[in-house]
Amino acid sequence: MPPPGGGPRGGKFLSEEEKANRPKVTGALLKRVFSYILPYRKQLILVLLCIVVSTVCSIFPSILTGSIVDVLADKTENLPAWIGTGIPALVRLILLSLGLLLVSNLIGVAESYLNSWIAQHISYDMRNQMFRHLQKMSQRFFTSVSQGDVITRMTSDISGVESVVSGTFTSILSNLITLVVALAAMFRKNWILALVGIAVVPLFTLPTRMAGRTRWKLAQQAQECNDRVNGILNETLSVSGQLLVKLFGREKDEYARYEEANGRMVKLNIRERMAGRWFFVVLSTFSSIGPMLLYLVGGILMMNHGYRITVGDITVLVALLGRMYGPVNSLLNIQVDWIRSMAMFTRIFEYFDMPVEIENKPGAVVPKSARGEVVFEHVGFSYDGERQILRDVSFTLESGKSIAIVGPSGSGKSTIVNLIPRLWDVGSGAVRFDGTDVRDLDLGFLRGAVGVVTQETYLFNGSIRDNLRYARADATEEDMITACKKANIWDFIARQPAGLDTEVGNRGLKLSGGEKQRISIARVLLKDPALLIFDEATSALDSISEAAIQEAIDPLIDERTSILIAHRLSTILAADEILVVRDGEIVERGQHRDLVHAGGTYQELYETQFSKAITEEKEPDHEAAEKREEQETRGG
Repeated sequence: MPPPGGGPRGGKFLSEEEKANRPKVTGALLKRVFSYILPYRKQLILVLLCIVVSTVCSIFPSILTGSIVDVLADKTENLPAWIGTGIPALVRLILLSLGLLLVSNLIGVAESYLNSWIAQHISYDMRNQMFRHLQKMSQRFFTSVSQGDVITRMTSDISGVESVVSGTFTSILSNLITLVVALAAMFRKNWILALVGIAVVPLFTLPTRMAGRTRWKLAQQAQECNDRVNGILNETLSVSGQLLVKLFGREKDEYARYEEANGRMVKLNIRERMAGRWFFVVLSTFSSIGPMLLYLVGGILMMNHGYRITVGDITVLVALLGRMYGPVNSLLNIQVDWIRSMAMFTRIFEYFDMPVEIENKPGAVVPKSARGEVVFEHVGFSYDGERQILRDVSFTLESGKSIAIVGPSGSGKSTIVNLIPRLWDVGSGAVRFDGTDVRDLDLGFLRGAVGVVTQETYLFNGSIRDNLRYARADATEEDMITACKKANIWDFIARQPAGLDTEVGNRGLKLSGGEKQRISIARVLLKDPALLIFDEATSALDSISEAAIQEAIDPLIDERTSILIAHRLSTILAADEILVVRDGEIVERGQHRDLVHAGGTYQELYETQFSKAITEEKEPDHEAAEKREEQETRGG
């Protein structure tokens, strides 16, 4: 008979971190947990019935074993009459045992299916709810929470809920039912032997937990060492890390570091696997004490005291005792499973309880069309509620016009444009779009009317066509080609063997920065927004790619209401008005010719930043821009 819990692996223990972060289980928490289970209560009742029937059917063959032994010993006087005697009785009992085991296994399959069905549907509901909730979260959430944590809650934590439903809850029910039925059968046979059997059980379950605790500590140390090995691999075998290792000639040092960590991990793994093995041998030897005691006490009762007990009865009690070891050990460990289960739910509920900062007001306004007019009225803004990013920002952008926003890095330029589509909400003042406060507009309408091309272009892993249609799923081939031509990217696409079906790779890595940026411009154009925002759309590109994108942007500025955050002089000159932002305030505004010699921030930027771009613009393809710049400067 194997020792309870399966040897040194049987113990389950909480880590120090789990102990420190043990969730407080309250009625409200349990009610919330069961709110996800209650919609499937009919299926849960079926699972409960399956567990009861399957458990009873699986235990009865152990009870029938005693009758089989008594038939073989020709001690059938205490057996029910329907069993009979001789070979027919033996065959009848064996077939009945096999039939009960088959029924138990078949019902077990049905129970497993229902269990899995319930668990999968609960996790399906929770994943959908989590994804829907996360999509509503503001930029504040995504800039303050690590992406890894978000993914963990969405995947590991919610997947863990499946094991809670299909494992922890049903394990408690199954083990309790097994114990109740086994104990009832044992006491029905002989209450003295039943008490002897119960008294023996803790002698094996508790020492098993001691061996398991030692193994758990070693496993934690081995995991920490494994994490260190993985950290070395990630650092030294990445593209950037390997380059650094080679340039500084540290190959031998890194190998020595890896060899030491790898050797320590091997030693810990060996210790972990050997931990408790000798204890396991001793425990396996003494695991026969329970049956031996039952045989001893049963023999004494039968031979010296004349108890009406047979060898078959003792055999039944020994078999039932063996059936009790697993459930008892499992229930001793259930506290660990329960705490971890509640911790998972608590982590998930933490996200569900995070407030949605930006959402539609009741009765949000949905205009029939958009003109793209933008008005900032004394806008103030802070990301953390302490340090002011914007202070009393006011300006008007009329429909069909364009403005350029310039200023030193960190002055608040991108923050200004992010307030328009409500990626953030203003702290004070108001942002109006076509005369209506953006907080009163329907979010779908507002964000559909605003197109943004950012410095960091993001393309999904798929084809160019897939990425273009992300803006408009019903876009025709002609629509996409037109948008690509306007974005100055069609010639490149037409040269590719797959055309619009060319794969861009993960995050567009198969394309250059300029190609990705022009595809992003084409994508925004397919959206056909009333307001176009270019947020440093060319700042991270080489001069050739920058020139190609500039050729695409210039005509768009004339066609649509536009806001330009740029460091390129020709882009700034194309705007109807220039706003100069410094330390979150608009410190200057006007035309280039008025600002360039005013002795303020713009002149400083012109002399230190914009003038560097002039030499790049003085190429044959940009003679017109050069002449315009010279004329504007002279006019000042």
